[in-house]
Amino acid sequence: MYDFKDSKFLRGFIYFFVGIFTYPGLNLVNHLEIKGMDKLAKLPRKNVLFVSNHQTYFADVITFIHIFCAMKWGRRRSLGIPYYLLLPFTRVRYVAAEETMKSTWLTRIFTLAGAITVKRTWREESGEARRGLDPGDTRKIARALSDNWVITFPQGTTKPFAPGRKGTAFIIKQTRPIVVPVVISGYWRAFNKKGLRFKKKGSNLSVTFKEPLDIDYNESCEHILDVIMDSIEQSKKFMHKSKHHLLTNVDK
Repeated sequence: MYDFKDSKFLRGFIYFFVGIFTYPGLNLVNHLEIKGMDKLAKLPRKNVLFVSNHQTYFADVITFIHIFCAMKWGRRRSLGIPYYLLLPFTRVRYVAAEETMKSTWLTRIFTLAGAITVKRTWREESGEARRGLDPGDTRKIARALSDNWVITFPQGTTKPFAPGRKGTAFIIKQTRPIVVPVVISGYWRAFNKKGLRFKKKGSNLSVTFKEPLDIDYNESCEHILDVIMDSIEQSKKFMHKSKHHLLTNVDK
């Protein structure tokens, strides 16, 4: 059966209209700084997995799509004028919780923009692990990687320093993609939890693309997950640094 989410024409159509409406909030109302954007042009156009921390449901992914489209048009440090939306980079898929993507008519449209919907393994409200990764979900992500860049958020929640899910490491062991860590900041301050409304205008947003990870695919899932969480600055080490920074600023 044909999957509409595989239609690059439909995806490009949605990118154009969503991009036009969201560009001002990212790059005019707020201030977006992109680091490491020049690294993207050197990546192959498939079997690349972007792993990132997560601060809003949608603003994070929408920013990545803007950046990837701008990269296709030769931008290497900033978005510039969004003429890139006329012919966007459509070889992008992103992993999202099935229950979230079915919640409203707007999220259903976002699903058509390339979401890989998976069953949530983590109850965000209680922190309770409910089930293991569904084999069908693993196959969907593997198929997407075979012809696309895929964005995933290993924590599966917008809560900072939440533990990562082993499913991400399992997929990496199976598909052996190029893994690019991404660190975002400022989104929780600028937007509401869904990332579709402003909380504070004039916020500084940042997206940092790091060098691809040197992963030994024969290592255990636990070890690979530790490497990922450290690379996206969500490990215990960074949690302690964050607490120390907050305490230092309070003392000042």
